[in-house]
Amino acid sequence: MRHLITTDDFSLEEIEALFKDAESFLQTPPPKLLQNRLIITLFFENSTRTRSSFEIAAKKLGADVVHLDVARSSTKKGETLYDTAANLAAMDPDAIIVRHAQSGTPYQISRHVGCAIFNAGDGAHAHPSQALLDLFTIRRHFGGNMEGKKIAIVGDIKNSRVANSNIRLLPRFGLKITLVAPPHFLPKTDLPTTTKLDDILDDVDIIMSLRTQTERHAHPIYASLKDYASDYCITKERIGDRDILLLHPGPVHRNIDIDDAMLADPRCKVLEQVRNGVAVRMAALKKLILANG
Repeated sequence: MRHLITTDDFSLEEIEALFKDAESFLQTPPPKLLQNRLIITLFFENSTRTRSSFEIAAKKLGADVVHLDVARSSTKKGETLYDTAANLAAMDPDAIIVRHAQSGTPYQISRHVGCAIFNAGDGAHAHPSQALLDLFTIRRHFGGNMEGKKIAIVGDIKNSRVANSNIRLLPRFGLKITLVAPPHFLPKTDLPTTTKLDDILDDVDIIMSLRTQTERHAHPIYASLKDYASDYCITKERIGDRDILLLHPGPVHRNIDIDDAMLADPRCKVLEQVRNGVAVRMAALKKLILANG
């Protein structure tokens, strides 16, 4: 049984094939390859983009989608997560898409079910489909030539599952990463790091800005997010006329992560990431559900 728990679950060749499918899905309406297939979404954390993206991707391929309302599920009545998963598996779905605040939960669920598990984010651990769509967006922008491109990941890296997944995935395709954050937002790493955003702007091709995840902080780190923004907000004034691709996984804190002017700038590909995310998730759903039979 194949799953998408981390980006390591796919080989380089499989990712290239995935992107070929995603590209075709962007160009022409897809065939209903998943007609009569059942997909369950199981989100223990709030989500707008990821849940909607997976559901739209599934429906574009003809699948039926059932969303489990966790707030009203039996887990609120004392049922264990694994009993919930086992009961869902007994309904014979073809895939379960899981988001959970605890790292490792999708992997644990995958040991108790007989269908494909898609990790839609687990704690600060991984968000593989987001990293894949980020890479796909970068690849399209540079015409497939990514070797040696330099990317700065900026913001609350220590608490970001998106950053973790990109840190594992992007170097596999030749991208060079620098982490940019205040010291308390930097993880232990062998990658180049800096606390000064302005110092790296002339030396990068891509900036990936991240949301400051205050909900994951044990105590307030900044008296005001405006204090953080003065050092790390991606502003049009700061970027100037540099040829830099700007990404963000969303949701964007306007004028904290990226200012209004840069969000409206053609170098910013946030909405293109959302569009590409549907196509990449379509390709992933197709790959694993058809592979698993």
